[in-house]
Amino acid sequence: MLAAERREHLLGLLARKGKIVAKEVAAELGISEDSVRRDLRDLAAEGLCQRVYGGALPVSPAVADYGARQAVAPDGKRKVAATAVGLVRPGGTLILDGGTTALAVARALPRDLSCTVITHSPTIAAALLDHPRAELFLLGGRLFKHSAVTCGAAAVEAAQNVSADVFLLGVTGVHPEAGLTTGDADEAAMKRALSARAAETYVLASSEKIGTASPFRVLPWERISGLITDADPRDTVVEQLGALGVEILAAV
Repeated sequence: MLAAERREHLLGLLARKGKIVAKEVAAELGISEDSVRRDLRDLAAEGLCQRVYGGALPVSPAVADYGARQAVAPDGKRKVAATAVGLVRPGGTLILDGGTTALAVARALPRDLSCTVITHSPTIAAALLDHPRAELFLLGGRLFKHSAVTCGAAAVEAAQNVSADVFLLGVTGVHPEAGLTTGDADEAAMKRALSARAAETYVLASSEKIGTASPFRVLPWERISGLITDADPRDTVVEQLGALGVEILAAV
């Protein structure tokens, strides 16, 4: 089989099964695992898959820049946001992550809701300027432009001085094996720091992120209170997450 044919085979396998196991593909095609891994490296370099130990997973669509991501699954993000705002109680304190789904949450918060919102995203803070009863705290640090959030040592230190009832966490990938992932190591560390300061952490994940992965793990499943998604409850990946004990909050 030519390299181009192997490539098409791998992409088809990824689309059908949602993952590639290098050892199994090598045995199926009668080639070495090194050849499969080399093909996966090439595909990953083109942004067509996310390499993981032993194979590859679908790459998250949230690798585009911030502006482009606002046009990805806007209806799904609005559904997730509508469910997420129900977790914010009057008089409560919310830590709201950055990213486009979190921005949908900020826009969905009732204008008359009395609450405190802590965020490390200037975009989120700006979206809440016209909420007269929302007290805003913006955590400073190095600005990571891809998600319009601050991160790094200064931001993590600032996070250690706050506390909240709930943290609404944005991720770029949700997968039963790879876990909750994002594309930047510092951003992942900031998300962990924020989660540690909240009594409960809920994950915001519109359906296009379900079954995909990014390079850096954020949190183990046991550290979250639930997953808010508009994905079909009968989706294989959603069912696998439920089998892991993850509480699924359906966004409809």
